[in-house]
Amino acid sequence: MVVMNNRSEIREFLASRRAKLTPAQVGLPTFGGIRRVPGLRREEVSLLAGVSVEYYTRMERGSLAGASDSVLESISRALRLTEAEHQHLFNLARAAGPAPRTRRQPAKAIDASIQYILDGMTGIPAFVQNGHLDVVAANELGRALYSEAYQDQAQQLNYARFVFFNPRSHSLYTDWNLAADTVVAMLHAEAGRDPYDRCLTDLVGELSTRSEEFRQRWAQHDVRHHRSGVKTIRHPAVGDLELHFNALELSATPGLTMFAYSAEPGSSSEDGLRLLSSWAATNKATQPDPDIEGHRTTWNALRR
Repeated sequence: MVVMNNRSEIREFLASRRAKLTPAQVGLPTFGGIRRVPGLRREEVSLLAGVSVEYYTRMERGSLAGASDSVLESISRALRLTEAEHQHLFNLARAAGPAPRTRRQPAKAIDASIQYILDGMTGIPAFVQNGHLDVVAANELGRALYSEAYQDQAQQLNYARFVFFNPRSHSLYTDWNLAADTVVAMLHAEAGRDPYDRCLTDLVGELSTRSEEFRQRWAQHDVRHHRSGVKTIRHPAVGDLELHFNALELSATPGLTMFAYSAEPGSSSEDGLRLLSSWAATNKATQPDPDIEGHRTTWNALRR
């Protein structure tokens, strides 16, 4: 069972980043003796950051409260943190103070105007999710693209539960490991923003209890931004779709992000999206399809 708290997250995050570096990577000589642990020693990090060994040791033991921005910047540079890791470190430092009296609850629904925008995005799969990876809204093509995830849904679709609990996710993603890594890294980033989030703690606990794949990834303490990129979806009715995605934060509803997918003009994936739109018009993506193989045969014939 994974237990989330700020001090342990700080401790394990800093230690895991330190373990990823060697003296040669940061331009330091290898000081004598056999290394008992992988990566840099605390003394080497403190040297690179320009802080005392005692001070860095306190930080790595989970004490970031009161750390200045300049010190955090120095630690970030010493550990060669990525942009996402850098932001995560600052989020952990901000959360190291007293717990706020009022808790921010994740948005579970959207304003009607956002749904109008989604529905107006014809030809583009789009959906909105919160920091817990609950899918709070989608347009018709978005539901069709993730029809495998919407099948047999007794509760609101959660992207993390789908990836780790639903066997269909392994066939939907041509690179399932990348999808799984991304899910865990996004949840870790969210935990850094609000380590007192009880709902997120419960979700991470559920995932870690039921999935060894999740538990192993969570222990790596990787974080990343998921703003844009390319992913290949293997849809059971229309085949492989190579899609570009972009994320837009909804400023009117903090904590919600809209994802929109598009295909390269003139590509087979653009043709596939058109076929998917036709398929969605005649098949409700939220309902199980009893004749999915029949649809696959029909659409493959049309594509030829």
